[in-house]
Amino acid sequence: MSSTREKSAPVAGAWLHGVVRDVDPTMLAEITGMDGGPVRGVSAAGLVAVVSAAPLNEYGEEPLRHHLEDLAWLERAARAHHGVVEALAQRGAVVPARLATVHSDDSRVAGSLVECAAELLATLDRLTGRAEWGVKGYLVPGAVVRAGGSDGPGGVGTAYLRRRRAQLTARDEGQQAASAAADAVHTALGELAVAGRRHAPQDRRLSGAATAMVLNGAYLVDRPAVPRFTDLVAALGDRHPGIRLELTGPWPAYSFVAERPEPAHAVREPR
Repeated sequence: MSSTREKSAPVAGAWLHGVVRDVDPTMLAEITGMDGGPVRGVSAAGLVAVVSAAPLNEYGEEPLRHHLEDLAWLERAARAHHGVVEALAQRGAVVPARLATVHSDDSRVAGSLVECAAELLATLDRLTGRAEWGVKGYLVPGAVVRAGGSDGPGGVGTAYLRRRRAQLTARDEGQQAASAAADAVHTALGELAVAGRRHAPQDRRLSGAATAMVLNGAYLVDRPAVPRFTDLVAALGDRHPGIRLELTGPWPAYSFVAERPEPAHAVREPR
């Protein structure tokens, strides 16, 4: 009988969401984790890791590898994971864990806190009182065809080639100007922010924008400086009409976490 029960009961793992200095267990009980139940805290080395129950028959190394190839499952998991991290960030500094960081049990979670305690504490100190803001810049295409005017000598075919060359030149010049404007915007925002990161521009299929992205910046901003930061974004948008700026946030500081408890997509099994 006991053998049958052991086979039917999945081994409980722990999906790591993030690490904080401390947290109210009552608050954790209000946050929904990966399995639909509340998250919980695992304490060690003066830190608390916030985790969800993650049965290893679904979140172990092999099943997780298959899940990560399923875009629908991956999107649901990412949303649930981010929801927990965001809820923690609203209450204070949090070091977000990478998506799909799963431990075989709570003792492995505690061990990772002990191993990375110095880096995690330093990161939490740096993030306290700050949040990440995103600024994306999109190309604003200008008029590239000049209306009217003489086609000049050479006939209709030559005139077409001349106009086409002018269009391509204007487009290239517009893209160069937009790139220079994005550089200027990033520099100005970085001077006000505590730190700035420039990520690779997103493909239009991912961004959903009608025009190309020329700036994909992330900025760590002191909370008292947020009004000045948002005003600066608006002013820079007016100063550089060749790009359309989009401000998002505040976000958990994903872009400014160098040290994390475990590598991405790791299932930490007992050794």
